[in-house]
Amino acid sequence: MNTKNLVALALLVGMGAVLHLAIPGFAFGMKPDMMLAMMFLGIVLFPDSKSVLLISLVTGVISGLTTSFPGGLIPNIIDKPITAFIFFGLFLALKKFRSNIISIAALTALGTIISGTVFLGSAYLIVGLPGSFAGLFGLAVLPATAANTLVMIVLYPIALTIVKRTKLTNNTTFSG
Repeated sequence: MNTKNLVALALLVGMGAVLHLAIPGFAFGMKPDMMLAMMFLGIVLFPDSKSVLLISLVTGVISGLTTSFPGGLIPNIIDKPITAFIFFGLFLALKKFRSNIISIAALTALGTIISGTVFLGSAYLIVGLPGSFAGLFGLAVLPATAANTLVMIVLYPIALTIVKRTKLTNNTTFSG
């Protein structure tokens, strides 16, 4: 992992943190986690296990520190690495289709649902939930799924163009 990759990952986490802070908690303190879209974008742009581990841990800690969910720090730290490596595994499994915007959008939607499920499950076990699992899932996870998917549809082509023009990564899986 080189300095350029670290800077790019840090920028993605920073943008995700701003998005995460800007959205208020509305469903019993739970809010759509827009940092996930940035984490997924980082995984797509830098698909190696070191980068995935780094961005997932940093995203988990920052998301946990900025959450409005009561007791949400530890569930966020648990959720992000699990979600990141599942997303990474699925991304690698889609060799033929992984630069396709439809595949990336579908992976983002699935990843957000996985993240919400892991977060709510771990929060339930560690601190309890302020509402029902289904209610919180419907009020926060499903809107986050839609929002993250739309964000990825917009940002992925832009990021891909920037990465290609700046030769930011040696990743040869991009076909546009």
